[in-house]
Amino acid sequence: MISSFIRLQVDSLSQATQAVQAAAETNPALNQEISVLEFVFKGGFFLIPIALLLFYTLYVIFERYMFIKKASKIDSHLVSDIRTNLNAGNIDMALSVADRTGTAHSNVLREGILTIGRPIAEIESNMERAANIEVALMEKKLGHLGLIAGIAPTLGFIGTISGVIKIFYSISVTEDISIGNISGGLYEKMISSGAGLVVGIIAYSAYHLFNGKIDDFVLNMQRQVLEFVSIIQRPNYAGKTK
Repeated sequence: MISSFIRLQVDSLSQATQAVQAAAETNPALNQEISVLEFVFKGGFFLIPIALLLFYTLYVIFERYMFIKKASKIDSHLVSDIRTNLNAGNIDMALSVADRTGTAHSNVLREGILTIGRPIAEIESNMERAANIEVALMEKKLGHLGLIAGIAPTLGFIGTISGVIKIFYSISVTEDISIGNISGGLYEKMISSGAGLVVGIIAYSAYHLFNGKIDDFVLNMQRQVLEFVSIIQRPNYAGKTK
């Protein structure tokens, strides 16, 4: 009984294998292999602007990463060195310390040192404006990433819709409604949607990651501004007013 069942299963598997081989011989397209590059190129015209958006997105990500990394770098000894020189009454040396790194933090502290002698509210206001300028420099081109995150998927969707329209137009002309005709054209046009979504995800992720780094910079900058103000308000501060 068991041997008969096993023999029946083997015969069925053998017949199925022979059927697949016969179909492959009858339809050579089943034996064709397609490379990834050829597969992507089947996406149509709309892959060209999507590819351009991808290259620009990668450029902006690299450029902004290098800029923000350099600008938001924190010198752990910066505030303490400025405090030492201000307590000694040496404003010029404190300015030299602020200029040594060229980071966004040092630029904001430099603005505070230059306004020493004025009311505290004015010093804080000037430092806040300097910080806003640094933040604006960091946010430059980030809006492009946000725009690409919305445009790229839309272009891919338009490419797919245009492909579907062509498929149904072809069906209306040829009256060929075979599954192969529909699915063959449809999978090619959906490549543009997939490519657009990939580019959109990259741009969207980079946009929010960079904004997170900028938020961290703002938080650290606020701490340093408070620390700087507390330095010039201490009784042992020996700096001379202008």
